[in-house]
Parts: sequence; structure tokens; C-alpha cells
Amino acid sequence: MKSFRLVWANLRRKKVRTTLAIGSFAVALFLFGLLAAVRMGFRGGADAAGANRLAVINRVSLILPLPLSYRDRLLKVPGVAAVTYASWFGGVYQDERNFFPQFAVDKDTWFDVYADNVVSPEGRDAFMKDRQACLVGRALAKRFGFKVGDRLPLRGTIWTGNWEFNVVGVYDGNRPEADTSGMFFRADYLEERRAYGKGTVGYYVVKVGNPDDAVQVTKAIDALFENSPFETRTQTEKSFAASFAKQMGNVELLIMTIGSVVFFTLLLVTGNTMAIAVRERSGELAVLKTVGFSDRRVLGLILAEAVLIAGQGGFIGLALAKLVIPRLSRALPMLGVLYVSPLTFAAGFVLAIAVGAAAGLLPAIGAMRLRVVDALRRI
Repeated sequence: MKSFRLVWANLRRKKVRTTLAIGSFAVALFLFGLLAAVRMGFRGGADAAGANRLAVINRVSLILPLPLSYRDRLLKVPGVAAVTYASWFGGVYQDERNFFPQFAVDKDTWFDVYADNVVSPEGRDAFMKDRQACLVGRALAKRFGFKVGDRLPLRGTIWTGNWEFNVVGVYDGNRPEADTSGMFFRADYLEERRAYGKGTVGYYVVKVGNPDDAVQVTKAIDALFENSPFETRTQTEKSFAASFAKQMGNVELLIMTIGSVVFFTLLLVTGNTMAIAVRERSGELAVLKTVGFSDRRVLGLILAEAVLIAGQGGFIGLALAKLVIPRLSRALPMLGVLYVSPLTFAAGFVLAIAVGAAAGLLPAIGAMRLRVVDALRRI
């Protein structure tokens, strides 16, 4: 307890310097939380992907469709338990800046294959009865204030014209990181109104009965449609979701590079701050050794100062990130679901402590090795 009081008194002696040091850690850990949340947002689809689901797309490109007739043939592949399909719509709500995903899905099978999209029985029933029905995600509903009974107009870009939908329900995710920023509507409504592309779908999602059979089912599906006018490429849903993130470039490498530079700079700045603090108090450290403080105890005091600065700054930065990032996620839905998980918070705090300890290590070793005679000679 006496040692803690001594450490705390030393930190309060130079309040401006201590505040700036804590602030540098707060900024760095806020950036760490932001980068970790963005990384999780880009990987959210891949992390949430079901181990028992496969995506079947056109072998040439995702933007090319597949025949609707493939559905029945896919159901006959050994190991396939269920098949559903979807098509990207790409409509505009009021303004191009109001981007959110919209998918035309098979009303009979989509929510059976994607049980992680939770819809109330009333919403599911209304979706089945109304051809113009749509379901909006919880995050999307909060963003624009959508509620059941609203009329949702979209301006088509792929399939031109004005399209109107009836909001009949709001779907949730069964996990905190689930993406609920999109909208689903019925594929038969799209099929009825579109002028071209009839009888085709954007991609299929195949649910396998046993995840261990995924590799065999993948090969069987692609072999089934080999040398046909519409050859397929089947991959795990995780790989399918990750391919979208790769279109943005190597985001993870960019995030790791930025984070490494920030923490290396923080290490240098904090190390310099602690070195100056030790140099200014060399006489006091000599007095402490004279009255009985051991070299190891002096080492511990300096390290404790650095760790305390890092801990305070890290906690403040991560707390700010946890508070601000959900609001940023609502403002920038194209980044996916952004949030600071408990694991990210804990990892960031441990990293801050580690950087603080590393920054204070050399000055602490210098203080430990300080000879009383040499220190008193400087006074």
C-alpha cells in the first residue's frame, strides 16, 4: 500500500505530462478498438457462416445467374438436406447514400436454411401471404425508423422502375454480431415484375445433412453441372462471405500495419517519458536506496508507474470505443456490424499493459542499477 501511494504521488507530481501520457494510450487503444471492430465487421459474414451451408454460384462470375431449374437437381445430390436461393436486388431508398443490402429470397425455404435469422411467427405468416411483403433487419429498422405496416419504396437499378414493398416484420439475429442491416423480399415478386432474367436466380445455398460431407457434396454439385451452359462453383459459405471482403483489398493487412505502427510509436513515446521521469528523480531514487529500498523494489516502482499510466489510458480508450463504435456502425452500415466484444476489450487492455511494461522496462532497469554515489553527485 505504501508503494502504491508513492507511485501515485509521483504520477501526480507532473500532472500535465502524466495526462498527456494517459491520453496517448487512450487514443491508441481507441484506434485499436476501432480497427478491431472494422476487422470484425468485414469478417462478420464469414464468422457467422454456417458450417453446414454451401454457396453455389456461376463458375464464371457471381454477377451471372443460374437457372431456377437447378434447384430440383441440387435436392437430388446425396448429402443435401435443403436448398434455397437468393438474388441481389440493388435498389435505392430515397438517395444513393442510403445503401443497404436487399435480397429476393425463396419464401418457402430461406428461413428454414437460415434459422439464425429470427422472425416472429406473425411476421413469417404475413411474409407468406403478401406477395409484396418484405422483412427488414433490426438494425435497418432502427436506422430509418421502419415499422410493421410501413410502405417501403425502392428505385430499381438492376431491374429498373419503382418498386414498393410492405414491411410485415422485423428479423433479428441469434448472435450479437449478426448482421441485421438488410432486407428480404419474395423472389416470386421479382420474378413477376422483372423484364429480363426470368427463370434465373443469383445464387443457391445448399444445406448439408452432415458438415463432414461438405467436401464430397461440393465436388458432386460441380461435377453434376460440368460442361453445361451454366457451370457452377461451390464453396463453403465462409469462403463465399470472405470473397466479398477480399474485393475491398487486404483489409486485415492494412489494419495490422496501422495498428503495429501506432503501438510502436506509443512504445517509443512512453519509453521516452519514463526515461525523463527517472532522470529527473535520480536524486530521490538514491535517497530511497539509502533508506533501505532494494534495487528490485525501485525497479517495481518505475514499472508500476508505466503500467498504471498504460492501464488508465487503455481503459479510457477502450471504453470510449465501446461507446462510440455502435453509433458509427449505424451511421456507416456498409461496414457491417461494428462493436467492441468483451474479448476485444480484454485483449486491448492486456496489450496496453504489455506496452506500458515494455516502455518502462529500460528506464526501470536504469533506475535499479543506479549507484547512490553517482546519483548524489548529480545533485
